[in-house]
Amino acid sequence: MTLRIGNAPCSWGVEFAGDPRNPPWRQVLADCAAAGYRGIELGPIGFMPEDPAILGDALAEHGLTLTGGVVFRPFHDPAAWADVLDAAQRTCRALVAHGARHLVLIDSISPRRAPTAGRAAEAEQMDPAEWTAFRDRIATVARMGTEDHGLTVSIHAHAAGFIDFEPELERLLAEVDPDVLKICFDTGHHSYAGFDPVAFMRRHIGRIAYMHFKDIDPVVKARAIANRTGFYDACGQGIFCNLGTGDVDFPAVRQVLLDAGFDGWCTVEQDCDPTLDVRPVDDARANRAYLSSIGFN
Repeated sequence: MTLRIGNAPCSWGVEFAGDPRNPPWRQVLADCAAAGYRGIELGPIGFMPEDPAILGDALAEHGLTLTGGVVFRPFHDPAAWADVLDAAQRTCRALVAHGARHLVLIDSISPRRAPTAGRAAEAEQMDPAEWTAFRDRIATVARMGTEDHGLTVSIHAHAAGFIDFEPELERLLAEVDPDVLKICFDTGHHSYAGFDPVAFMRRHIGRIAYMHFKDIDPVVKARAIANRTGFYDACGQGIFCNLGTGDVDFPAVRQVLLDAGFDGWCTVEQDCDPTLDVRPVDDARANRAYLSSIGFN
């Protein structure tokens, strides 16, 4: 059993491929390797080259394994389906080209849900027909990833989307074939939503295929929820703090993984605001050092 630690471009502020604030993709690879990681996610499709030869050579130069990729798109919006499907297909092709295993699906931020991120009791819910269509779009992409490309496809709950709170995630899991859809479990988003990450892991560890490690500053979280702060504004305020300095119990997370014989990648994601005067590589080093200090080799 091996718990392998990677990182992701969002730790360098890369959320959207076309954002002019993004650092160069080669810098992200170099920083990731320099900070002690041996794996990295693809980031939003289009950020890294889609030519396998170019990206493959760069990964090899830095001793990095491509671990997976994320489709962060508005699954909740039927008008955006063509964009969702295009991003999913391109991401699948990129992952397969580099031998990566994990395709992660995330319903992106909805204006209908942004004001109630972290406030489950107040969040607007879909009507039955809307939910069914939403669920089926997720299942369609999940089947494409598993059946057409041989990938492990996982759903990832995310603040301010329509899969945010624990009951929504568990409802989706109950309605989609577990052979088609696993869980990419994000410790920080689960805490942001107001639920206990370790308790959820203990109940669902058999369906967790991939991990995202994120920590939450409880003071910033309380203020963001009280003020109905937008997700990206909360990122700029430091809601996602360095691992081990927030409210996620990472030693307990590690123990659940060990007890279950989890064998795979755990990816650090410390979303940050690229406009701030920060050095993401320093946070990446600190996070790697903390994980080593609690037994993640």
